[in-house]
Amino acid sequence: MTEINANMVKELRDKTGAGMMDCKKALVEAGGDMEAAIDWLRKKGLSAAAKKAGRVAAEGLVAIASEGKKASVVEVSAETDFVARNDQFQAFCKKAASMALSADFETLKKNTESEITNLVATIGENMSVRRSASLSVSSGVVATYMHGALVPNLGKIGVIVALESDADSEKLLALGKQIAMHIAAARPDALNVSDVDTRNIEREKEIFADQARAAGKSEEIIAKMVDGRLRKYYEEVVLMEQMYVVDGKSKISDVVANAGKELGSPVKVTGFVRYQLGEGIEKTQDDFAAEVAKMAQ
Repeated sequence: MTEINANMVKELRDKTGAGMMDCKKALVEAGGDMEAAIDWLRKKGLSAAAKKAGRVAAEGLVAIASEGKKASVVEVSAETDFVARNDQFQAFCKKAASMALSADFETLKKNTESEITNLVATIGENMSVRRSASLSVSSGVVATYMHGALVPNLGKIGVIVALESDADSEKLLALGKQIAMHIAAARPDALNVSDVDTRNIEREKEIFADQARAAGKSEEIIAKMVDGRLRKYYEEVVLMEQMYVVDGKSKISDVVANAGKELGSPVKVTGFVRYQLGEGIEKTQDDFAAEVAKMAQ
């Protein structure tokens, strides 16, 4: 069994917002497993912030590029936000996004290695191409959207979304941009219900069921409650099940279907990628006072 220490308790508290004693008990119950401890707190209703576990904390830029019926998105990490305003760094990010149109991630990393090394030597900060992705269509468009753009196609949240259709390209791009803006705000995890990771579904079902049992519900009622909660879960994480942020009442699936009727050709969303700068990276919070004291010694 993993020894529970103060740092583990603090990490769990930061991720869930639960009390220190509850966090310690959760870790003990979970044998030191952080994810299991988060689930334990959720089941007990002690964590209201499971989503806080993925706080954004890295610097750099997200870049997007498009060409014809293809678009790409790349995240380039750096140590401080000052680098994002450096002309050389910005030029590299744009170049990396363009290269990603015809190269997979591993190839992109290999082909940019020497340039990254030169940038590190010139700018004086560690940096790397963290991830990349691209989408293409045979008929239709791949729309792009950059939220909080520092300069065109460079910012903190980049989205690309693929739409298959024989409709007018300009009108299709306008629709795609609206959907991309929705994706930037709503943060879906999957395109369709069938795309949701079955492990996540089983995990949510277990949590919902345990919460209902704790409330004294019968197994028959629990089954119905779990079905209802799963539908709600899909509305939160599945793009086609989400409520359109623009009007707050139409499902994205309905928005796409209605657009197809208006454009005179069926429209199908075949994929999307959403990159948010620093997503999933924990940034070390420096204790300035402690650092000054250490230097004084």
